Amino acid sequence: MPLYLVATPIGNLEDITLRALRVLKEVSLIACEDTRHTRKLLDHFGIQKPTISYHEHNEQDRAQELTARLSQGESIALVTDAGTPGVSDPAYRLVGAALEHDIQVIPIPGATALIAGLIASGLPTDAFLFAGFLPAKRNARREKLEAVRYVRETLIFYEAPHRIRETLMEAQAVLGNRQASLARELTKLHEQFLRGTLAEISLTLQVQEPRGEITLVIAGASEHGEQPLPAHESLTTQLEQLINSGTSRNDALKQLAKRRGLSKKEAYRLLLEEKGNAENQ
Repeated sequence: MPLYLVATPIGNLEDITLRALRVLKEVSLIACEDTRHTRKLLDHFGIQKPTISYHEHNEQDRAQELTARLSQGESIALVTDAGTPGVSDPAYRLVGAALEHDIQVIPIPGATALIAGLIASGLPTDAFLFAGFLPAKRNARREKLEAVRYVRETLIFYEAPHRIRETLMEAQAVLGNRQASLARELTKLHEQFLRGTLAEISLTLQVQEPRGEITLVIAGASEHGEQPLPAHESLTTQLEQLINSGTSRNDALKQLAKRRGLSKKEAYRLLLEEKGNAENQ
């Protein structure tokens, strides 16, 4: 029997499709990222089907178990907590195992935050690169941004609210002060879009507490647009170069902040941070 990859709403329950509801009612078993979360969705639509957990902590063993059940004739629907299975979640392991056993895999398309965030961003949609969640650790996050700094397509990331301010600051430093769109709580009651340059969005979030799930869309690299500063040079090095060229320290700091898309205060804070890191090495 088939493995169905069923997209569920990312917020607004009206975004589930009629086909998704039919499949969820017909399958033998529903595999969920969080069974308690999915049970709320199923109860809302009056669907009484057994559920089983399938998430990043049990995916290897559970994928084998679910594949065996599929081979024995059960039909299974795989759902994530919100959106489309396989997008920034471990669905691919089960899909791969099913295909290896010649089990049919059927996608049931629906909502996904990356597409919703992209089409309302105001940025080009003809080609894009979805890079998923950025790493939690700062150095790894900067490396990921470095890897896409020359990509011409529109960039799309997922980010956690407690890291978004730092991510915006680092994106400015690595990519330059590009046009961007930050979407939070997509399709939900408090849905919000912040559009503008990375610096403008950062400034807004200095006075506004970022909450909820975030989709960050950033313009791709352009030959004619603002270019990022050399990533291998520290702020301290760049400041010294400006001072050595005859610029006063105060004016050099202003220029550096402008080129980075930062406030003067934020640029100064980063300089102090660099100095502290250097002294601790």
